[in-house]
Amino acid sequence: MTLQNKTALITGSTSGIGLGIAQKLASKGASIVLNGFGDAKEIEAIRAAIENDYKVKVSYLPADLSSERGVSELFEKAGGLCDGFDIIVNNAGIQHVSPIESFPAEKWQLIQDLMLSAPFHIIKRALPHMRKKAWGRIINIASVHGKVASVNKSAYVAAKHGLIGLSKVVALETAQENITCNSICPGWVLTPLVEKQVDLRADKDGLSWEDAKNALLAEKQPSGEFAKPEEIGAIVSFLCSDDAAQITGSELTIDGGWTAQ
Repeated sequence: MTLQNKTALITGSTSGIGLGIAQKLASKGASIVLNGFGDAKEIEAIRAAIENDYKVKVSYLPADLSSERGVSELFEKAGGLCDGFDIIVNNAGIQHVSPIESFPAEKWQLIQDLMLSAPFHIIKRALPHMRKKAWGRIINIASVHGKVASVNKSAYVAAKHGLIGLSKVVALETAQENITCNSICPGWVLTPLVEKQVDLRADKDGLSWEDAKNALLAEKQPSGEFAKPEEIGAIVSFLCSDDAAQITGSELTIDGGWTAQ
């Protein structure tokens, strides 16, 4: 499979799952547009490394996706790089944990804006190009929390449930146009943010890192192992292939058995 002559936008791709997806799509020949926040020098090193390793064009477009204006600015900047995005991976996200009665309204709104409204606005802007090319792949990185809930995560759970619903609507509206839209629902994935959670748990409970990891996973993920960003990237790559042309409106779960319980 090759994705040469395809351009992929991956939001939240300067680390973690998004970076794993960007690397995998680059390995298949796609031009990559990175998006996310972080130290400018570190992001440039990431961009240059992907470009050098896979011999594809890699660009970086910073943008605050929590507003429609920010999405518009991203697409305006992209106009100087390519004629449109063939692959969209909506991955950017944040988390805030709090009981509902003390959940800050501004945090609720920010999470909905970034994790549900931004994918809507991005898809809306990307579809005309995909329809013109008669080809497109839209992959929304949802979560097991798009299928089941956990306490104190009302905004995140609501946004991820909504993202799966949005994916299904887009799939139906594009079903006869060689454009697919699917959701991926990871459980625990070993990212820098999750590593910090394990570190904190180890310090708090006086555990080794391995014991803290096992305790965290035992609460939800029966396999006892983290998924890896490159595994998420492999699923995204498959969904972009011709072999996946009839997979649309689906949720692919990578959760070590979490939602099988």
